[in-house]
Amino acid sequence: MVEHTVKAFDDEIGALRGLIAEMGGLAEVAIARSVDALVRRDTELAKEIVKADARIDALEVEVDRLAVKIIALRAPMADDLRDVISALKISGIIERIGDYAKNIAKRVGDVEGRAKIEPLLLIPAMADIAQSMVRDVLNAFASRNSALAVEVVDRDAKVDEFYNSIFRNLVAHMMENPATISSAAQLLFVARNLERVGDHATNVAELVYYAATGDYYQDRDMPRNG
Repeated sequence: MVEHTVKAFDDEIGALRGLIAEMGGLAEVAIARSVDALVRRDTELAKEIVKADARIDALEVEVDRLAVKIIALRAPMADDLRDVISALKISGIIERIGDYAKNIAKRVGDVEGRAKIEPLLLIPAMADIAQSMVRDVLNAFASRNSALAVEVVDRDAKVDEFYNSIFRNLVAHMMENPATISSAAQLLFVARNLERVGDHATNVAELVYYAATGDYYQDRDMPRNG
């Protein structure tokens, strides 16, 4: 990172990155804890996760305020402007990831007879991949690592494969065991939320790629004129 003449500018950019890191860390942990609560049917842990989401929401507000302040007072350009705008957008995406973890936690008490529902065994593995995507994309943002951002985008296909497999298994399970339809439907909702976490981590990765390179991710393989 280039040092600026005004040290306060560097401090504000650093603070902005710190807020994003804190938000992302909380969202990553929330994903892991929500799935753990689901597997163990720990309703008390689930309540803690739902309550803790307020901190992620509060951090998003802090990011918004600081980003507006930087733009208004520092008039950033080029790399700095891309960093600020990307951080502003990323905070909103991370807030949504936190909401998905909260949504999973809210379903913990609604899954009955979980030992009889085999697809539940696939959900922790799916969550591990989604969680690793969130962790790695935050590392990519902190280090301006466009190559790692691309790798995160590519990994989303694995999350989609898990979702498709869980969907097929749950539909078959519901047909064979009508009494478990309600619980299976809740698990399908959980899998869908994890699939959306992967999609949102991909969105963050594309913003990181733009911030680091100045190019849009979708245009990375297109030949340049001249």
